[in-house]
Amino acid sequence: MAKDDLVQLDGKVVDALAGGLYKVELETNKVVVNAKLCGKMRRFNIRIVVGDRVSVGVSPYDPTHGLIMYRHK
Repeated sequence: MAKDDLVQLDGKVVDALAGGLYKVELETNKVVVNAKLCGKMRRFNIRIVVGDRVSVGVSPYDPTHGLIMYRHK
């Protein structure tokens, strides 16, 4: 599935897990999803800490997993 097909949702990082995974609580419906960093964020060493506001791309087929696309300032 391409990145363009993902649903973009905003959320807040609530927990940092091992292996580069994060728990993100979505703002729209307060659901917690597991998310990992997208390739560009890994490439340019953009760090994510607990409490950051992020944009998450969520697949419409499996809404429990996501891809962190952007860290808001």
